[in-house]
Amino acid sequence: MSDDSFELYDLKVEVVAPEGATLYCGAKPGDYFELKGEMLHLPPGQGFSIYSLAALLPLLPAKQRATHPNDWMSTDAEVACPDPNCPSRFRISRMAKRVFRHAEVTAVPLSNPKA
Repeated sequence: MSDDSFELYDLKVEVVAPEGATLYCGAKPGDYFELKGEMLHLPPGQGFSIYSLAALLPLLPAKQRATHPNDWMSTDAEVACPDPNCPSRFRISRMAKRVFRHAEVTAVPLSNPKA
């Protein structure tokens, strides 16, 4: 195979909450991080709860990939805070697509019969 490229969406994950709500995860509405490839980027001076991140992590690789328009992963954008008493949600937005090359992200060749 001569073209080993593939595309992933960059993602923005932003905290959203009802106006005046008390949040228990340490976040404020508007806090966010961006995921570019496998790299997570937070704005300077801003943190993000590891418990909230743990709830989001399983969804992010799927959200980075192109999905069928009828797939819920294409339409559903908000994830509830893992604390059942916290009214915040995390809005996952697809941003620009980024091109990656297989050979640059793994040592396993495309011709690997065990794949």
